[in-house]
Amino acid sequence: MQKTLKSLLLFSFATFIFSFISICANAQGDDVSKYRVVYKGEKGPGVGKNIVFIATDHEYRGEESLPALAKILAKTYGFNCTVVYALDSAGNIFPGGSNIKGLDVLDKADLLVMFMRFAHFPDAEMQHIDNYVKRGGPIVAFRTSTHAFEIKNDPKWAHYSWDYKGDKANWKDGFGEYVLGETWVSHYGTNHKQSSKIMIEKSQESHPIMRGVKDMWVQSGGYTAEPKGTVLAKGQVLNGMTATSEPDKTKELLPVAWIKEYQVENGKKGRSFTTTHGASEDLLNDGFRRMALNAAFWAMGMEKEIKPNNNIAFVGPYKPTTFNFSGYKANVKPSDLAGWDSLIMPGEIVKKKIK
Repeated sequence: MQKTLKSLLLFSFATFIFSFISICANAQGDDVSKYRVVYKGEKGPGVGKNIVFIATDHEYRGEESLPALAKILAKTYGFNCTVVYALDSAGNIFPGGSNIKGLDVLDKADLLVMFMRFAHFPDAEMQHIDNYVKRGGPIVAFRTSTHAFEIKNDPKWAHYSWDYKGDKANWKDGFGEYVLGETWVSHYGTNHKQSSKIMIEKSQESHPIMRGVKDMWVQSGGYTAEPKGTVLAKGQVLNGMTATSEPDKTKELLPVAWIKEYQVENGKKGRSFTTTHGASEDLLNDGFRRMALNAAFWAMGMEKEIKPNNNIAFVGPYKPTTFNFSGYKANVKPSDLAGWDSLIMPGEIVKKKIK
């Protein structure tokens, strides 16, 4: 009788522990899922490949640009695309924030697409990024990703900071300089008042990323950049915010799109593509959007899939917010962007308190 009672107690205790662990695991999984929106492709050359997008910049509405690109790559080309956001305390998308979870999806990613600025992620999330970089994972980076990280009071990850000057000499000026080829330097021209015409370098007109690309004009202003890598295009600063605005003759053409083969110490070689543009309304330009999509294929070594007439149409409604530093569409959860027909971006524009 005692043995039977003891066995029952042990069985009940084991069952309780198992249930408790399962509940905790499910709770953690549900928590992580709140930071993501997933678009699953069903057919096309990307079937079986995973792309991870990290969207958290303060100004250029990367939280709108990235899901727009993710939908195209998933619906039209079959990739499995996961967009990961920083959230506020209410679980809403918080542009420029560092409260992020779920970057474990990078462990099986075939491409990382970044639109980040001055992030300082938790240790576990940074570890997934570091692992990805060390395995030479392909990267496509937009605008402020040259200064994706600003990490203070954390010696473990300080070398990722855009202005790093520490003991790791190879990491001088951080992730942007070492992996992408350039860190933050300065604006070039007057942002919000001077738009940009993008000119393909003559020597790179036949590069796969430029197949079918023409008439590139973007609303975001220029950056000062002298990147390490191969320059694909340069920017002409215009005196106005229309495609027909006159060129600013006081400004020389500076690099705005380039590629690089990167390799950090103790790591494998990988491809990166970087452009200093990519604001939400920049994607409305067919030429720029095509270049961005072509870059994703190129980074993954899928040049054969880049056709000059590839379909680059938006999937679902895309009504981008004009980029600005403090106004963004508030009270939007990643789940609000799920599905092919969801609006990018819902919500009302509010003024954000910059932290």
